Amino acid sequence: MKVVTGDIGGTKTLLRMVETQPEDGGEDFPVLEERRYASGEYDSFGPLLEDFLAGRGAEIAAACLAVAGPVDGRRAHTTNLPWELDAGALEQSSGIPRIELINDFQAVGLGLDSLAPEDLLTLQSGEPRERGVRALIGAGTGLGEGLLLWRAGDGGGHYYEALATEGGHAGFAPGDPLQVALWQWLAARHEHVSNELVLSGPGLVNIYRFMHEHEEGPANVLSRVLAEQDPAATISGLALGEAEPLAIRALDLFCRAYGSRAGDLALSGLARGGVYVAGGIAPQIQTKLRDGSFVEAFCRKGKMSDLMRTIPLNVVLNADVGSLGAAAVAARAAG
Repeated sequence: MKVVTGDIGGTKTLLRMVETQPEDGGEDFPVLEERRYASGEYDSFGPLLEDFLAGRGAEIAAACLAVAGPVDGRRAHTTNLPWELDAGALEQSSGIPRIELINDFQAVGLGLDSLAPEDLLTLQSGEPRERGVRALIGAGTGLGEGLLLWRAGDGGGHYYEALATEGGHAGFAPGDPLQVALWQWLAARHEHVSNELVLSGPGLVNIYRFMHEHEEGPANVLSRVLAEQDPAATISGLALGEAEPLAIRALDLFCRAYGSRAGDLALSGLARGGVYVAGGIAPQIQTKLRDGSFVEAFCRKGKMSDLMRTIPLNVVLNADVGSLGAAAVAARAAG
């Protein structure tokens, strides 16, 4: 049975056709076809789906689209794109009988149990509690956050229910004098200083710009980095290669703030089942995440510091985790 999955983000949209019942009994959801689209090149999602299907909608049993933004029933709005998705309208235009919309971090959460051990980098083993609350956080084009709660199913079984949040747009809480100065710098330029303004690809660029102003860095270096096609990747590359002092300090500030926010989320959900750091940035900077600064900031929670050391902390290295979660939802929708 064929289903379609979509990972719809502010930078790229990944569409896949997968098989939910492989004849060889092997991989759960083998990919039959895959296509990546630059999201910003399209005014809406419909043309992407039409291009991908090429008139084959009647062959598809169901689809699940994971959207970077809030989902309200059968409608969704992308946070970093001017797109409105309506599942009913997409069903009519595509010919797919059932289309489900879920938040992208719900999809990540639902894909966790499909991961292999090598898909995770453990930063802190902790003391995992079976069926405990799990927390998700992931910086990429934006900042996603979510929680997973253990639930009893209608048929008597149990499962993790993935809850989406918009915690990435909650207020950024600086944790040291340098972060306070960053907050002040951002507050002078934005009405609301959100976590996403710091903890995302654009957020790393914000930090780097701040560091250059704060420490009066060379203007020619700043302008050269900002002119790159992906300045955030350039900054992290310079930092990891120890090629530019302000890039090193910018990435260090980013990781400490990231660890602190992950710890805040863990406390908010009392995530004894573990915290999972997903998103596009973490796998690219795993060398930095291993140096202890992320974990130190995660655990530095005053009276709760001892508790924080018991919470497992893992980095998700498999970029397909959201697609795995979406495929599971599509398979259920197909019956």
